[in-house]
This record gives sequence, structure tokens and C-alpha cells, in this order.
Amino acid sequence: MEDYLVRATAAQAQVRAFACTTRQTVEAARCAHDTSPVVTAALGRLLSAGCMMGSMLKGEKDLLTLQVSADGPMKGMTVTADAAGNVKGYAGNPAVILPANVSGKLDVAGAVGAGILNVIKDMGLKEPYVGQTSLQTGEIAEDLTYYFAASEQVPSSVGLGVLMEKDNTVKQAGGFIVQLMPFAEDAVIDRLEENLKSIQSVTALLEQGNTPQQILEILLAGLDVEFTDTMPVRFQCNCGKERVEKALISLGRAQLQELIDDGEEIEVKCDFCSKKYKFSIEELKNMQK
Repeated sequence: MEDYLVRATAAQAQVRAFACTTRQTVEAARCAHDTSPVVTAALGRLLSAGCMMGSMLKGEKDLLTLQVSADGPMKGMTVTADAAGNVKGYAGNPAVILPANVSGKLDVAGAVGAGILNVIKDMGLKEPYVGQTSLQTGEIAEDLTYYFAASEQVPSSVGLGVLMEKDNTVKQAGGFIVQLMPFAEDAVIDRLEENLKSIQSVTALLEQGNTPQQILEILLAGLDVEFTDTMPVRFQCNCGKERVEKALISLGRAQLQELIDDGEEIEVKCDFCSKKYKFSIEELKNMQK
């Protein structure tokens, strides 16, 4: 199944919902950064959340950044997404290995640690919107549920999951976000809460062969779900030699001169996709012109 997300409304637009399957996207991130299983799980959850939250953006050039700054051994992570299903991200330390948690599962909370979640929306205005909340559990889904309630005042339920194969490749990945609108009636809220109580984990639903549409049908059972949009999702980085060159020029003449004085070509690696770009001494000199 190709990665994609769906958007829907229910109960005559009293509920809006998103669901995605992101196995290939998370596997691409794992390959790009050679992440350990627990980091793949943590980053994969944030990538899934990123693509769904990115689809909430209105403008073609709008950008969403999810930034986890925490004291765990993973040293935080960053995910960026646009409104078209393109998402990318990286972890501070991709090689973290931890024992399983008390449930026998990958210890994402232990890898993340305590800290803050920043949600940055760059919508082409003078200043980007920045929402910030403390991490509640480090499990990502719960942290985003809290963020929506505390920072955006939108009651939400977020489910995210990554299931690994025995060879440490990604077997399943995906998630959902269900949100109540301010005018939601009590009967709708009660029904949604009942549905959520009986929900299995995202990866269990995906393992059973459920599509994102079917996941939302389960979550929104009895609430007249209407699907409004389907969008492909992909791990995609827009880096390039030109962009890296601009970043080097922004260092200033003095720092560029230091690199030139070292007498060796330099190699710059993109944080988001790990692609490497080489610059000769001659190219560095041309940047000073």
C-alpha cells in the first residue's frame, strides 16, 4: 500500500478527522539516518503526526515544524511538513539503544525524556506562529493530544504507531487525529468517547489490513463520516547544492576565509535527509565575490 492520508468530517462537521499510513515514509527516514528501532519508532510517530498536521495548513507555501527538545538520550527530534503531504525529519542521536519498557515494547518515552514540544507554523506572515507545551509522557501521541487542548483549545484524540520487523525494517506505521469542533453536541462527544475506548492500537488496526478510511470508520462509527480528501504522503527533502551554498554564504566572509585557509574541500551533510554536498576551495572562493 502506498503511503497516503485521508481527511474526513462527521456528525455534520461537528468532528474533523485525519488518518494516515506511512510505512514507506518512515522506512525512508530509517534508511536516510540509519536509526535504531526505538528512534525509528519515535521519529516515525512524529513524521506521521507531521504529515496530518501539515495537511491542516491552508497555503501552498505554508510550513509546519514539530520540534521536540528533551533530555533523553535521543537528544530531541525535528520534523517539517507542508500542506501537500511532503514530510522530513531527523533525531539528534539516531543510534540510541534501550531495553524494552515494562510492557515489553520499544521504550520511546525513555528515549525522548522530559522536555518541551514546539509547534511552529510558518504561514508567510511577518512572524511564524509558535505553540509550546511541556511533554506529558514522551510517547508523542499523548503529548500532541495535550498540545491541541492546551495551546489550540481544540479537544483532540491522537493515535500514532510504528511496528518494526525482526530485521529492524518498518512493518507498519501510521496514525489518526480526531478533533471536536466548538459546537459539538454532548451526544456526539459521548459517542466518540465510547468509540475511542474500544479502539486498538494504530499498528494493530493496520496489521489487520485496515486502510486509513476504515480506521476512521471505526473511530467515527455511528457519526455519519464523510471523506473529504485523499493525499499521498512521502519522505521528501528539498535540499540542494544551491540551498547549502546560500547557507555557507550566510556564515560571512570571515568564516568562509577560515574554511579556505584550511586548504581542503569541505563536505556538508543535510540534517533532514543525510545527503552530502562537497565544495572545492575554488567554489568557496567564488562565494566571497
